[in-house]
Amino acid sequence: MRRHLLALILATAAMPAFAQSGSAGSGVEPSTVANSQSRPISFASRAADDGVLVILMRDANLPDGVLSAATEANVKAAIANARFDGQDGSKLTLRGIGRHARIDLVGMGGEGDVTDRLRRAGGRIAQDVRDEAHAVSIVGAASDEAAAIALGYSLGQYRFDRYKTVGKSAPSAQPATIVVADVRRAEAEWKSRGAALAEGVTLTRDLSTEPANVIYPESFVARVREAFAGVQGVKIDVLDEAAMRRLGMGTLTGVGQGSRRPPRLMVIDYRGGSGAPVALVGKGITFDSGGISIKPNAGMWEMKSDMAGAAATVGAVLSLAKSHANVNVLAVAALAENMPGGNAQRPGDVVRTFSGKTIEVMNTDAEGRLVLADANEYVIANFRPAALVNIATLTGAVGNALGYEYAGLFSRDDALAAQLSTAGKVAGEDVWRLPLHPNHAKTMKSDIADIKNSAEGGKPGASLGATFIGFFVDPATPWAHLDIAGVNWADSSDDLTPKGASGWGVRILDEFAALCSKCTNANLGFCH
Repeated sequence: MRRHLLALILATAAMPAFAQSGSAGSGVEPSTVANSQSRPISFASRAADDGVLVILMRDANLPDGVLSAATEANVKAAIANARFDGQDGSKLTLRGIGRHARIDLVGMGGEGDVTDRLRRAGGRIAQDVRDEAHAVSIVGAASDEAAAIALGYSLGQYRFDRYKTVGKSAPSAQPATIVVADVRRAEAEWKSRGAALAEGVTLTRDLSTEPANVIYPESFVARVREAFAGVQGVKIDVLDEAAMRRLGMGTLTGVGQGSRRPPRLMVIDYRGGSGAPVALVGKGITFDSGGISIKPNAGMWEMKSDMAGAAATVGAVLSLAKSHANVNVLAVAALAENMPGGNAQRPGDVVRTFSGKTIEVMNTDAEGRLVLADANEYVIANFRPAALVNIATLTGAVGNALGYEYAGLFSRDDALAAQLSTAGKVAGEDVWRLPLHPNHAKTMKSDIADIKNSAEGGKPGASLGATFIGFFVDPATPWAHLDIAGVNWADSSDDLTPKGASGWGVRILDEFAALCSKCTNANLGFCH
């Protein structure tokens, strides 16, 4: 009997971690499986004589000095035959010319933001050469444009393949080399900020893509601690369920009480500047079943990414800290799993927040705003931020209104809203401001508590959700809310985002904080 028991123990120990799915701490340990290595990005003063050659085109004219005379003549003939005009989004692929495995002409000509076109061209190139075994040389960019191409390439080549075991093909380890006149300048610009920004987006995408048996409140914290290991200027504090209950944080603990995986509140405090910090506070529902107000099965799998707001805050602060940004900023992740367990919160329950305000829970599927209520009050009381920005996959209504092109922006402060809008345009993550109206607050009034978390019968769901969150932010604190439910997941690939988790929010928050660092009034923390 003992021999059989020993054999069972050894067999169980040898099982893959992802097969052990019964306990609260189940799942693949973060260190046991990794994604395939991406192509390294490098810079050089001349292109390789073979491999894949990519030429950035602003019109139908080839840049000087790239090709030999014979090859250039053949390529020019192909351009004329194909009527290739080099406009943004166009591409011409040529094979069998010269020593190169292939020559790609990638159009980026046109009006508008050149940096945005460069980024998107870099992303398209990464996806076009995804399955090529050869080294890649990219020519046609100025030295001050190289970092934008490198960022686009990094974002475009992202893949999440760590759990594939059948038919898995790792990408080539051959580099993607951006050819520029001033290599030192290009490398410096990339390493000073772009590389860290790409790393922040990758962390956010990874967290948002992981299944919920792998990423839950406790393992989210562990994964983020691992990402920040050795990063200077950072302090990480985590409140467990017992600590939050002692502090009276009834909304965050209430959402998580139906799950065997207890909630957490994680605060990452990066100090790189002066003055009061800017607080980035994200919804971190690691899986949202809807609780007692359970969701339909169709599409519920995607609720593993209902923590994308929290993931975006930590990705942005990782980028800022690794690039030594001159700003004080907090990433706050309000983490819980919303499950319909025997101890789950019920519709009709009344819960109390950190400050003592009361909420009538009308719908347990309106849980993201609940965890943000406690997180906002805790951050304001303990850190007195210069400004507070919430980011959350909050409502399906915002996706219905704005689609995949914009996140919803809500704010009581015009200057803060303007700065976020500017940051979005610069970063390539656009926002559209939506209304907050006094009638929204009337709609959220409760007969037995200070406020209710949902209104029956539809109504303007995105605005009501934002109104609820703003109820728990001191009016003296400049506040904005980004509803990213329509943009956090890509159903198909675009230039910078392979199908799946987009990592939306890292770039706008990084740029927003960078703008804050340029402000002359440290007491405000953002520019008028």
